[in-house]
Amino acid sequence: QVQLVESGGGLVQPGGSLGLSCAAFGSSMDMNVMGWYRQALGKERELVASITSSFSAIYADSVKGRFTLSRDNAKNTVYLQMNSLKPEDTGVYYCNVHGWSGPDYWGKGTLVTVSS
Repeated sequence: QVQLVESGGGLVQPGGSLGLSCAAFGSSMDMNVMGWYRQALGKERELVASITSSFSAIYADSVKGRFTLSRDNAKNTVYLQMNSLKPEDTGVYYCNVHGWSGPDYWGKGTLVTVSS
């Protein structure tokens, strides 16, 4: 079992920045991949970015160049720095962690609202 503790999020104006963090507690074997998904109202949950324990990251096309994902393996924590935020970035952001072949673990979600 892995427990996830998310922090960050909130309200920001378009063009602004926000940071999210997610600390994982449990077996490191279940944390090979850490990342963030988001779900906008009325839409399906989508991958924002994920990163492996060897620091190989992938990003959704919609956030490339604006968002940066990083992780601290010693702290089992993943960080998402979001810059140049747009209204379409609004949604509930969920931390996701999983091993190479294990189950997915999800955080409770944190709301990000980009609005003037």
